[in-house]
Amino acid sequence: MPSSRNCLGRNGYNEAKCSHFIDALYECCDAFYRKYGDSATSASCPKASLLRLKMKQRRGERDE
Repeated sequence: MPSSRNCLGRNGYNEAKCSHFIDALYECCDAFYRKYGDSATSASCPKASLLRLKMKQRRGERDE
């Protein structure tokens, strides 16, 4: 099963080449925080506030 970690490793940790995996991970993490609250923790997800910032930044990059 392909994953963001595999994609990043194969592409020298160039996030631009794995953006679809990263976006999917962030959407999953966002759903996790909506369900369990911002104080929940997961080894796979950045903290809720950082996640929202990263998602906002990535949306801005796509709009440019």
